[in-house]
Amino acid sequence: MFAVVDVETTGLNPKTEKITEVAIFLHDGRKITHEYTTLINPEKRIPYRITQMTGISNKMVEDAPRFCDVARDILELTEGRTLVGHHVAFDYSFLRQEYGSLGYDFRREKLCTVKMSRKLIPHRRSYGLGNLCKDLDIVNPCRHRAAGDATATARLFEFLISIEPAITFISLRGLNSNLRKEIIDQLPELPGVYYFYDENGYIIYVGKSINISERVRSHLSDNLSKKEQELKYRIADIGYELTGNELVALLLESSEIKKYQPIYNTSQKRTLLNCGVYTFTDNAGYLHLKIERDANGSVPILTFNNMTAAREFLFQLAEKHELCQKLCSLYKTQHACFSYHIHKCHGACIKKEDPESYNQRVEQAIRPYRFDNESFLIIDAGRTNDEKALVMVENGKYLGYGYMDSGIATSDVEFMRSCIKPFEDNRDVRMIIRGYISRNRVERVILLK
Repeated sequence: MFAVVDVETTGLNPKTEKITEVAIFLHDGRKITHEYTTLINPEKRIPYRITQMTGISNKMVEDAPRFCDVARDILELTEGRTLVGHHVAFDYSFLRQEYGSLGYDFRREKLCTVKMSRKLIPHRRSYGLGNLCKDLDIVNPCRHRAAGDATATARLFEFLISIEPAITFISLRGLNSNLRKEIIDQLPELPGVYYFYDENGYIIYVGKSINISERVRSHLSDNLSKKEQELKYRIADIGYELTGNELVALLLESSEIKKYQPIYNTSQKRTLLNCGVYTFTDNAGYLHLKIERDANGSVPILTFNNMTAAREFLFQLAEKHELCQKLCSLYKTQHACFSYHIHKCHGACIKKEDPESYNQRVEQAIRPYRFDNESFLIIDAGRTNDEKALVMVENGKYLGYGYMDSGIATSDVEFMRSCIKPFEDNRDVRMIIRGYISRNRVERVILLK
């Protein structure tokens, strides 16, 4: 499906300027289904002329998140969607540049409402958003602000769709002749895992989504890469399993990929969790934190999309707990780290602080992100309103997941244990659980003795 996007910036050149506001409106081809808007701290001064035009001042963005803080949200919101924008190349170039600065190659299909307008409503005096909205009686609630312009663009997009409905709806033309339209139409807009089968009934792809219907439709859209088109043409049937929430979907997806080893998961599936924060103890007894792509198969305390995000996490962790930048692999020196000179490090870098007291603070800092020997139950949304999903970890080992009636008391641990369907424990599922509960809110976590 689509993501209507608009960004406000400090200037016109994406190589030298930065984003100050972003709006992303998810659209199913008929209506807006979700709205996301946030100011962005550009980490540079906003020129006065830009403030005059947009109304966004330096004071307004002073406490706003930086782009790196919302990059994951934007990535997930736009995954599998075509970006729609008025002069969309402008918005896209800034997003590409921002992600590029984080070490990630952001790529999405694009649809420009200027080009669509020139084709579908020719002979207009102007194709600027303001003039088109005036001609078509489209109200822009706030011009030159991301949310206002995104709203107007979405309304324009809907008007254009009314002229050319084929823009948004999946046609069976070009798909496998065995794939029936009813199968696509009956897919649920709920969290779960979906399966693509070939003509011989073999699973060729396994994926997960918080909206199965929407995600599958994105696979079957026309705007695809060569590899995705190859997959699309081989899909003869589609199956799915509802999970109730994203965490269980992630766990089931990982298990099913290992079980069936679908050929297109190998060639297409992209993993963004490609580096992690690990620990080791040096000869002097000091506990270090380090960022690596892989540490000989050991399990990181937390995983990240890229090195920049991992370093940003460590910088924040070190500042909050007054850890040594040198021992966090953030500052290369043979002497005292920078934080020591500004009294934010107690001197572990020059052995002024003893290992015992320093390590105690490190353990306190990373405790929320690890469960080496912990036992706990995660309770989250089930597949219906009448049930809850359970994920169980015992002595640091993933046991599996299951479901129970939402009316069962959560103090009945043995009953909840009996609801767990066993699954294999491995490095991947531990990373999934650790990363998910550190970044997302679940209904409840029960610590077990």
